[in-house]
Amino acid sequence: MSVALSWSGGKDSALALRRLRELGIEPAALVTTFTEGYERVSMHAVRHELLRAQSEAVGVPLAEVWIPPECSNAAYEERMARAFSEAPLARVEAVAFGDLFLEDVRAYREARLAAAGRGALFPLWGEDTARLAREFVDAGFEATVVCVDPRRLDPSFCGRAYDRALLDDLPPGVDPCGENGEFHTFVSAGPVFETPVPVAAGERVERDGFWFCDLLPAAAAPHVP
Repeated sequence: MSVALSWSGGKDSALALRRLRELGIEPAALVTTFTEGYERVSMHAVRHELLRAQSEAVGVPLAEVWIPPECSNAAYEERMARAFSEAPLARVEAVAFGDLFLEDVRAYREARLAAAGRGALFPLWGEDTARLAREFVDAGFEATVVCVDPRRLDPSFCGRAYDRALLDDLPPGVDPCGENGEFHTFVSAGPVFETPVPVAAGERVERDGFWFCDLLPAAAAPHVP
């Protein structure tokens, strides 16, 4: 079966890729949504060039889906349908996701894919998120928190390394995998990578009610004496 992997560039995506490979499934493509005019991953706001570097580092082609700012559901679904009618996604039979426990999100994905004659895979579904977070760190993955919802988590977490110290500092009620939207990450190294993606933390900004850390390719990072 030909499978594509929904890819945000974050830890759940990386763990889903690892699980698929453990099952003997190599994705035909990584599917990432970018926002036109910003040249960044939708919601996570990571630069387009870093997702391309990630794709090369994990050895899976990147299928880019571009959507307009403030995209409606109808426009999103139209852009997705167009992407899956063209190479490299036209022959994909199923799409895998890194979702963990949000039933409404899973039901939406399954319904949309079923309408298009495709299946949905959830290789991480139902796993304990505290255990999964520790597994991610202990396996040698490296990630940075790139987006924080300040209604759920203090903005000081934005730009921090996603490591044991961060997990220990998370307040009660915050899911350690950020499954409720508390935070998002960018993975730069780990078991699924052939080579690391060097990055450096840039400016931290507040926009549209969220805090973002602008990750930079390491070579483009400003020199700090």
